[in-house]
Amino acid sequence: MPTRYAARAASVSRAFLQSWRSHPNLALSNFDEVFGSKKDARPKDERTRDFITRVDGILKNHSGIGLKTFKLQIFSAKAAHFDHLDSWLRIAVTPRTEELMLDLRSTSAKYNFPCSLLSDRTGDSLQYLLLASCNFHPRIEIGCLRSLTRLHLRKVHITDGDLGCLLSNSFALELLELSDCSTIICLKIPCLKKLRHLGVLSCDSLQVVESKATNLSSLSFVVELHVRLSLGETSLIKELDRSCSNVAFYARTELPSSMPNLETLTICSIHEVVDTLPMLPSRFLHLKFLQIVLGGYKSSISDYFSLVSFLEASPSLETFILRVFPLHEEHVSVFKDPLVLRTMPEQHHVKLKRVTIINFYSAKSMVELACHILESTTSLEQLTLDTTNGVHRCSVNKSGKCSGMRRERLVEARRAFLAAQTYIKPKVPSTVEYNILEPCSKCYAVEVEPLDVKNCHI
Repeated sequence: MPTRYAARAASVSRAFLQSWRSHPNLALSNFDEVFGSKKDARPKDERTRDFITRVDGILKNHSGIGLKTFKLQIFSAKAAHFDHLDSWLRIAVTPRTEELMLDLRSTSAKYNFPCSLLSDRTGDSLQYLLLASCNFHPRIEIGCLRSLTRLHLRKVHITDGDLGCLLSNSFALELLELSDCSTIICLKIPCLKKLRHLGVLSCDSLQVVESKATNLSSLSFVVELHVRLSLGETSLIKELDRSCSNVAFYARTELPSSMPNLETLTICSIHEVVDTLPMLPSRFLHLKFLQIVLGGYKSSISDYFSLVSFLEASPSLETFILRVFPLHEEHVSVFKDPLVLRTMPEQHHVKLKRVTIINFYSAKSMVELACHILESTTSLEQLTLDTTNGVHRCSVNKSGKCSGMRRERLVEARRAFLAAQTYIKPKVPSTVEYNILEPCSKCYAVEVEPLDVKNCHI
């Protein structure tokens, strides 16, 4: 219930007022004031004052008893909000608080989080802490966060030393995610025996990641390859999500030896400078799920057929997802050169069950890849070719419309559908569920010239 209506209900109902005062979960946001109804023509300063007044009333009337979760999200935070934040947090954060989320979005003036809130016994029960867009310097005032299991810092100004102090006082930590924390240069993780997941996303100044955590099993990195990683025993890592330039080549050439027990791998290549991937003897013996995302402002791998190298290296693979963003590449269309399609009849994939290609288009090498999978996989149960970029359909979108696609992509989607029906569908066994997804005819009723198959090219 929006806070405005909750406050009105509390003013006329004693029972509702009593339940409000002891409610264990509070989630407060000024989203309506910033992005709300166009009918609200009040000046921004008046809307800000209204939000502050309502939050003041809610927190001052709350007994504090039983408050376990407190979430405060402020869009376009101003100094007027900062003047009240300390008092709001002191009311909300108690020795019984288990989850604290403070998200100050789109703020240029950084708020200094009062670390004294987490000192003494106040932070003993805290299990989840999320801070976004603030200054956080816990070196001196922080206490022992003995119950903290999850920590998320997003766009937080924190020094290497402050972060080290925080981690050294968080012995129970199981999940750590740092996103857009541009002041971190050297991330050093102490021997946290319970830490299972580490995520480091777009921390632009980062140069080194050193971890002494002995039980890391899941990694999510959006960092370039030049960042030095020292992760200790990497044979325990079973799940990796890695985004950077040239990551496909890196994943194929180096990962099998450095992380031999991977079961789930997602790679997102922003810029790949190689035309084709090599066939190598190194293998991912335990890999069951593989997702490859290719695209960016510069050319990706131009030979999609070479991705067979990953399939050949993964004898236990069950699910393969390929998502491409063909923005500036020049690929030979299957209609322009249809005579000879490459095959590798000596290869066989006996566990692969589900294959999805998103942004499937009429590039010859992509058609060759799909045909190879059909011809060499005896275990295949489902093949899905999505000629859109995975857009949300009108049937599930709140707006009632499909996500937008440009006219040139709609034209290419028609080529892709024709390519799939001509070269791929005839090879689909009766035991395989075959799905070809086209742009919605209702939302994309665009008139295009009839396709000339003989002259089709990208």
